[in-house]
Amino acid sequence: MVGQGVLRECLLDPGVELVVSVGRRSTGQRDDKLRELVLDDLTDLSGVEERLHGFDACFFTLGVSSAGMSEAEYRRVTYDLTLAVGATLARLNPGLTFVYVSGAGTDSTERGRSMWARVKGATENGLTRLPFKAVYLFRPGLIRPMHGIRSKTRLYRVIYAVLWPFLPLIGVLAPNFLTTTENVGRAMLRLARDGGPNGILGAREINALASA
Repeated sequence: MVGQGVLRECLLDPGVELVVSVGRRSTGQRDDKLRELVLDDLTDLSGVEERLHGFDACFFTLGVSSAGMSEAEYRRVTYDLTLAVGATLARLNPGLTFVYVSGAGTDSTERGRSMWARVKGATENGLTRLPFKAVYLFRPGLIRPMHGIRSKTRLYRVIYAVLWPFLPLIGVLAPNFLTTTENVGRAMLRLARDGGPNGILGAREINALASA
């Protein structure tokens, strides 16, 4: 869901020259500046490295729900995959800005009780140790999908269907907890162009960047 929103903003932005999407399936989008790399194994980019040179930023939005997963399984698809991609991109693009979508409640100490928060914290910490130009960690709370975008996860679709009538009220009562797919994409683009002082950004900082 987040990836769809970020891709939309990148394709709409006249300052973006080229977008390469890397995933397990096609985005379904068609645009002159979009190239797609559909791979079965995202942890191994060796076969497409020649197509991953010369980029200014990586917007990493891949993620799964931890529901029903063991810590080892969740770590494999969250920490291992992200760090494998990050290490390859850092080697190919030393001037790259890396923006990672984590989540509110992520545990930077890696020692808390929540399994997903520990793994996300370890992933964030691992990314900051890679030799990127800059690393920004997005920790949004609730993300409102815009422009017809829908989550591919059935559980999330059900949750959003229930919450949808209340999202405007949540935005008024808890503006620092709610952002949108549009704001996430615009904030990423702003950081890629201009940078920013804070490596960890919640919904409040994301919304401020998007509207600046």
